[in-house]
Amino acid sequence: MRSIVYRREFTSKRVRRKFIDFFREGYGHRVVPSSSVRPRGDPSLLFVNAGMNQFKPILLGCADPRSEMVSYRRVVNSQKCVRAGGKHNDLQDVGKDVYHHTFFEMLGNWSFGDYFKVEACAMAWRLLTEEYGIPAQRLYVSYFSGDPANGLPADEETRDIWLSMGLRADHVLPFGMKDNFWEMGETGPCGPCTEIHYDHIGNRNAALLVNADSPDVVEIWNLVFMQYNRESNGSLRALPQCSVDTGMGLERLVTVLQGKRSNYDTDLFTPLLSAIHQCSKAPAYQGRTGAADVAQLDMAYRVVADHIRTICVCIADGVYPGMAGAELVLRRILRRAVRFSTEVLQAPEGALASLVPTVAHLLGDAYPELNTESDRIMDLINQNEAHFLSSLKQGRRVIDRTLSNMDENSSFFPASVAWSLYRNLGFPLDLIDLMLEEKGKIVDKKEMKVLEDEYEKLGLQSEEDEGEKLDQLDLHSLAELQRQRVPHTDDSPKYCYSVGSDGQYVFEPCKASVLALYCDGALVSEVRQGQHCAVILDQTSFYAEQGGQANDQGYFTKDGLQDVLFPVKCVRLAGGYVVHKVTAAETLRTGDQVHLHVDEAWRLGCMINHTATHVLNFALRELLGPIVSQRGSHCSANRLRFDFSVKGTLTVSELQKVEELVLNIIRQNADVHVEEVPLSSAKQIAGLRTVDELYPDPVRVVSVAVPVSDLLASERAEQTSVELCCGTHLLRTGAIRDFVVVSERQMMKGVCRIVAFTGDDAIKAREAGQALQEELESLEARMGLSNTLSIQEAKRLSKEVGHLINAVDITPMPQWKRLELQTRLKAMLKSSNNSIRKLEIKEAALKAKELLDKHSNKPVVVDLIQTDSISVLMKTVVQLSKSTPKSLVMLFSHWESSGKLLCACLVPKGSTGGSAIEWALSVCSRLGGNAEGAKDTAKGVGNAVKVEDVAEILHWAEEFAHNKIRNVPRTD
Repeated sequence: MRSIVYRREFTSKRVRRKFIDFFREGYGHRVVPSSSVRPRGDPSLLFVNAGMNQFKPILLGCADPRSEMVSYRRVVNSQKCVRAGGKHNDLQDVGKDVYHHTFFEMLGNWSFGDYFKVEACAMAWRLLTEEYGIPAQRLYVSYFSGDPANGLPADEETRDIWLSMGLRADHVLPFGMKDNFWEMGETGPCGPCTEIHYDHIGNRNAALLVNADSPDVVEIWNLVFMQYNRESNGSLRALPQCSVDTGMGLERLVTVLQGKRSNYDTDLFTPLLSAIHQCSKAPAYQGRTGAADVAQLDMAYRVVADHIRTICVCIADGVYPGMAGAELVLRRILRRAVRFSTEVLQAPEGALASLVPTVAHLLGDAYPELNTESDRIMDLINQNEAHFLSSLKQGRRVIDRTLSNMDENSSFFPASVAWSLYRNLGFPLDLIDLMLEEKGKIVDKKEMKVLEDEYEKLGLQSEEDEGEKLDQLDLHSLAELQRQRVPHTDDSPKYCYSVGSDGQYVFEPCKASVLALYCDGALVSEVRQGQHCAVILDQTSFYAEQGGQANDQGYFTKDGLQDVLFPVKCVRLAGGYVVHKVTAAETLRTGDQVHLHVDEAWRLGCMINHTATHVLNFALRELLGPIVSQRGSHCSANRLRFDFSVKGTLTVSELQKVEELVLNIIRQNADVHVEEVPLSSAKQIAGLRTVDELYPDPVRVVSVAVPVSDLLASERAEQTSVELCCGTHLLRTGAIRDFVVVSERQMMKGVCRIVAFTGDDAIKAREAGQALQEELESLEARMGLSNTLSIQEAKRLSKEVGHLINAVDITPMPQWKRLELQTRLKAMLKSSNNSIRKLEIKEAALKAKELLDKHSNKPVVVDLIQTDSISVLMKTVVQLSKSTPKSLVMLFSHWESSGKLLCACLVPKGSTGGSAIEWALSVCSRLGGNAEGAKDTAKGVGNAVKVEDVAEILHWAEEFAHNKIRNVPRTD
């Protein structure tokens, strides 16, 4: 039997290229670039985890009919995938064996309504056996054996295809739902699959090892035949169009073709392992696992090599380490890599970032963004590593302090503390377990699970109001609309508006026909009063939420029923149809004529803020340079939000300059030019700003001040805002009127979020900021008289500073002014506290002198003084004790306004029989109050007492000191 040996030409780059070329040149497949690992508009995923993710709109029948995607029939690509967090989570397994990864490349070919099982099997077999030269005898295939519970027969068609191609019967094996029926999720397209497995050993019958978790027989390719749709009720329905979705992990394929048993021994990883060795103090990588891997050195090599690839790919695609969702998962991956790098491999700080050029060299040909983003990747790794190493020190202190306060007989470490370390400091759970194991303690796992479940529950709560949710048309309803030749919605009327002679925007009226109604999961011909439904019209002036712009609000009226309003709750797109969620105010039928009434004030507000968002994007790039890239945006009638990549937060000066740049463009009252052009032409415009979206073709180009035709004709970038955008915009920038950044904060390292107001809201924000500044200056002037103030007056001013700090923190105002006021208020608060402290020390010294004259050197001093401040009371105790260092001192103050009794005490070091906290607790608990403190000093408060009872309390406190703390001679 022929055995496979390493062939020099099968480098990983060559293997990837051969796969693409085989399907492109031999079978007419279109090469579609890998999508970002950040899913496009798919909240069900943290990361892209399979090659099919970017093609879900096709499989679900909801692809934009104007996009290039609808023309896809045969497709091939190599997709970047991350499996960490969510349903597919390999994070904790990475490093323990030689084949798990958090990042991997999925080679795949697809057919959307083109070829099916015969062609897919034949292509796969030819590529593996003829092009890659894998011996057929080492390959086994599996097929679906059927499932009576789901009413699914065995996929004998696929079995017969393989047998007809010459495979031996004992190499064609049946398996059930678990192994050979693929599903996208709880609902959606699904179908039987056939998997191709490879036997690393050879010269034997390995049929029993297929799907048996044997490292010797591994799956290398999965061919999925999309035949069914899983309905929401769990049933299966035949798809209107069958598709093929195949996936083959590049790492496993290269392992086979290079004659290795470990993915980490291939040229995808060996340069990385060598680079890790060079920057660490550990012995060279030897590929050991389990007990043979002493001190987990080789596991650490694998963890770092795998994780640095994931970190680089994610950051290059705009996923930065953060505190929620995919960003939180990446943060944990990075910190796990840092820990293994610094603690196990003994690599110095900065070693992890030094591996980035090696990753770029290995993967940059296929994914060029790794080359262009290398500097940003290294900066973010270094920043996060430094922060984590600092957090590790802080976390160790928290653990030590918690252990010192625990009951020695308790073996359970508080789960709440462990969860806080994990969630807030990013402390790895396995590191917490390891540190506690050394101390003979463990975390209560049941309590930990409760905390995790609570967190997950919070994370699943939707921010979207229930009333705003819209049931999307299901796949079969979309297919039925297309079968009935229901035309896609003409939404061009949403762009039909102008500026009247009075300078006001005029929106053209729109009348439409009801083409379809969707209610309770099905297409219907009629809905009745009170029913919630989705309405599809032949045309609409309503803007459906997309491109970061909120959907329009408004209502419909029917012909002949102009006084009956059909409120439109929200508007969405589905496969070329604009879907309006409506509550029927009367019976509504297909064929009815309706008049559309868009809320013009809301729409204009959205237009103002959308145009302002474009201008802001341009201003930030002008000021901060090409490092700025858009990370997300959203605009409604009330405000705009813009997320962008940048180092650190903006300074006061930068915020002022950004506002001024935007205001200059507003003052210019520049024309906003919009033109629809072919996508290929638009992408040639110099200086064009785009985001990771699938754009329609043709596409709308929005340019400020410069006509789009001029941009198309020019080879140099114009100093203007130019973006691809489907949103509705102003005709001239002057209508924005004013612009204020009211918030700017760092979302995560490397990403900031700006919130801004326009128009009247911006003017009000400026006025609010000016009013607070004037209030601050008035307070500043009064505090300048601090030398003549009493303690009460100083405290009153300090409280005013505190109130003003809160007002400045929460009031919408220019962010640059907020930062300035916060700086001044911080200094004022510090000055105020210093003044109060000095006044209290002065008052305490006077009272202590009076008490010293009164009590001389008595061993126990218990007395009542006049003050409403527990701070002054404590300072008096300390001052008096300095003059009588051997005396036990307890002072009281009767707070007449509330009747409460304040208490403070000090017990000299070396006293026997009791402590200050015991003394204070005994007294205050007798009064129904409480106390706090330590062995030497304590303070507390007792509930209301009558003036005539105070003397008795003082006597009791003195007796306690004589009898319980130490035997002291009486002086009475």
